[in-house]
Amino acid sequence: MTDMPAPYAVRAAELAAYLAARMCHDFISPASAIVSGLDLLEDPAAQDMREDAMDLIGASARKLSDLLQFNRVAFGASATAETFDARELERLAQGVFATMRADLDWQVEPAGVNKPAARALLNLAQMAGAALPTGGTVRVGAVEQSGSLAITLQASGPKSRLRTEVLGGLRGEGPGEGLHGHWVQAYYVHLFVSDAGGRVSGEIGEECVTFAATIPSPS
Repeated sequence: MTDMPAPYAVRAAELAAYLAARMCHDFISPASAIVSGLDLLEDPAAQDMREDAMDLIGASARKLSDLLQFNRVAFGASATAETFDARELERLAQGVFATMRADLDWQVEPAGVNKPAARALLNLAQMAGAALPTGGTVRVGAVEQSGSLAITLQASGPKSRLRTEVLGGLRGEGPGEGLHGHWVQAYYVHLFVSDAGGRVSGEIGEECVTFAATIPSPS
């Protein structure tokens, strides 16, 4: 009988560092754009670009705000909330998708979901959107089934892709030779879904990437 491989384990401090780097990677672009816009406003030789600078600052500030609100729930403790309004989760996801090429089709049936389910919906939605670099549609569905929430996300579009380290992270495997920034989000999802007694998986098809998760509902 062949022994099953031991699950990958990462030190808490190391995981925190990877997650922090992952979030900073998202924040740096709009933050830098705001600084560039402010530099233009202060440049006496660029006063004819004042309107463009204000547009850049406004758009980048909105993007940064959307990312911060999204990450507060997707990665953070989000105060003491244990139940999340599905409509608010859709608003957070739509804010992130506003800067993606993919469209979001939100079809979550329950009015409210628990914290692990909320985190799974947001993280998997962001990962599904990233799997469509040239555009397409991400359909997010969730239904109650036998005391659990069944979540499915289908990212459909040309040139859809999913890195091997993402699939490995969802299975609880290490990053191998892959990029930690892509792996850590998937591994984080694996951790909190497993801690909640659920399971999560990903699959690559023809012009399609699918994520599925099952998370027990509170008794």
